[in-house]
Amino acid sequence: MTTRCRAKKSEARRRVRRGRELRFLPETTRAWVGGDITGAHVDVMISLRGPATEAALARDEGLLVGQARRLTFAQFAGAAAYWRQLADPDGADQEGEKLHDHRDVYLVQSFAGNWLGAMNLDPVNGAIVAGELERIEQELFEADWAEARAVLGRDPGPGDRLSRTPGQRRADALVAMAVNSKSCPSNARRPAPLFTVLVDFETLNGRICELENGTVVPPGSLLPWLDGADVERAVFSPAGKVSIGCTSRLATGVDRRVTGADLERAVFSPGCRVETSPTNRFFTGATRRAIEVRDRECTHPFCEVRAPFCQVDHIQPWALGGPTTQENGRLLCPPHNGQRNQRPPPAAT
Repeated sequence: MTTRCRAKKSEARRRVRRGRELRFLPETTRAWVGGDITGAHVDVMISLRGPATEAALARDEGLLVGQARRLTFAQFAGAAAYWRQLADPDGADQEGEKLHDHRDVYLVQSFAGNWLGAMNLDPVNGAIVAGELERIEQELFEADWAEARAVLGRDPGPGDRLSRTPGQRRADALVAMAVNSKSCPSNARRPAPLFTVLVDFETLNGRICELENGTVVPPGSLLPWLDGADVERAVFSPAGKVSIGCTSRLATGVDRRVTGADLERAVFSPGCRVETSPTNRFFTGATRRAIEVRDRECTHPFCEVRAPFCQVDHIQPWALGGPTTQENGRLLCPPHNGQRNQRPPPAAT
């Protein structure tokens, strides 16, 4: 294949592997040949097949292929990850431990004096580092944007260059993280992870577990973060309204570990938080948090910006009498929120 088809070796190996594995996946083969799914979907299906999951995959292949046809790729990948955890719980836990054990950071000084590096982090630690890096990078982007607007006298356009490239902002953000760590007092309070519970207690004791960015992880990978974590409960009503519970702290101390009773009490005992007044100008408090939990990302059909980087927009503008309520709110990233008058996103459903 590499000689006659002039293909890269990595691509040739991928095609050979697909061909070998598709012999055992007839539904996947038909969907791929028919153009209903892509090669990326095929690779996900192939990754699910193993000695412990072979029989379950033969039974559920049609169901998974149906989800691949209907869902976005990110949603399908999440569904496939949950299926794998249910089909092989021990294997999923071992895979999570393996990813954590393979964590590594490489940072060395080159002969020219520059520093070269790379990193490999498990999903939980990677999300922590990436989240803070993105937060600082966004602050730097807003500063660069404001600087360019002051110089140009207008908002920068596609042909206008900012003072730093995205890569340079990420590099400066990484340095800022180190500076912030160095300047932080030794007795400063450690940021507490927030666990948002969307399910009942029986399901909470099961395999349903994912990070804010949508990455499905084995529940055991989050156990080290329970001590001192904040917990909130979100209850979805049939009408679509979300009630956000008061935040409680899982503080166990040195001599005790979190128990099921501790978790159940922290999740289900606190009352609901009070929502903002419908006449307020901005979405704050429990109302904003409810919309973040409900939407999770920008509601524009072609956008996947996550909730922490979105704004809550009034569907019916506040200036025209639109109330500040969950029903009249939706998440939009800053660019799509700014374009709503030129190209309004679809109405909320």
